[in-house]
This record gives sequence, structure tokens and C-alpha cells, in this order.
Amino acid sequence: EAVALAEEQGMPAWRAMAELGVGWSEAVSLKRPDGLTMVRRGLAAAEAQGTFFFPTFHLLRLAEAQAALGSPEGALATLNDALAVGERCEEIWLEPELRRQHGLIRLDLGDDAAAAEADLHQALTLARERETRSWELRAARDLARLWAERGERQQALDLLNPVYDWFTEGFDTPDLLEAKALLDELR
Repeated sequence: EAVALAEEQGMPAWRAMAELGVGWSEAVSLKRPDGLTMVRRGLAAAEAQGTFFFPTFHLLRLAEAQAALGSPEGALATLNDALAVGERCEEIWLEPELRRQHGLIRLDLGDDAAAAEADLHQALTLARERETRSWELRAARDLARLWAERGERQQALDLLNPVYDWFTEGFDTPDLLEAKALLDELR
């Protein structure tokens, strides 16, 4: 609907962003390769118009689509681009999530486990510094999962439990449900 409305109203920037969103959804949720094509087309249209706002966010969406469709190497390269763009443009708000995703993809690739863990630590540190609790939860959950898989269950529990306990609502959201499930496994 957003694509059609933006087209109807002659709003090419919003059409590009809507197409990117539809493509991301199709790639990530439905595993449709044409979704990745739509994401790239939306990115290209936004860049061509000079209306590429929040570039790190849209590059993250591209990386998520690439990863969902079995291209972790491409996703890692896109995340590297997003981090570079964020640094160049001083668009730092998304950096904790970019670092977390970077670490997870490194783990999926069987890349350097120490470097992947460092990414997750950096994501956690940045989220704490910026007081972005949801991203702190995600980073703590993923780092705790890594530690638990290595047999460091108490360390994992000690990390994740206080972050989870900070929340007072939203316990039916995927992030909190996953964190709770991991805490239950660790106890």
C-alpha cells in the first residue's frame, strides 16, 4: 500500500523506502530472492534521488536480507559498508546493532570466534553507553548464548539476568521471550 500511495502521490523518495521495506520483508520473512532485488532497487532509487536518509539502517536491512537468503559473506561486506558509512556520516545511533549482527554473521561463517565475541562485546558496550536497552538486551542475549555454548553457563547467567530484569513490560516481544528462554536454560 505504501508503494502504491507514494507512486500515486508522486513521492519518489518514499516510494523507494517503501519498496526497500517490502523487499526486506519478503526476503527475511518469506525467503523470496526477489525481495533482495527489491531492497537493492529501493536503495539505488534513494541514492539516485539524493534522498538516502538513515543509510546505515537501510544497509542493515540489505545485510539482513542477504543473510536470510544464504549470503553471509555478502551480508558481512554490507555490514562493513554500513559501519564505514556510519563513521563517515557520524550516524552512530545504529552502531550497537550493526556490531551485534556483524558478530553473529562471523559466528555463522565459522570466522574467527574471538573477533566475533569482540564484536558482541563492543555491541554491548556501545548499547550501554548510549542507554539503548533493547540493543543491550540483544547483545547480552547473544553473548550469553555464546558463553553458554562454551560451557560458561554461570558467566552467561550473570551477564543476561540483570539486563533482562531491567525490563518492566513487553515480555511478549520476541527479544524478551528469547532472553527468558535462554535464562530458563541457564538456571
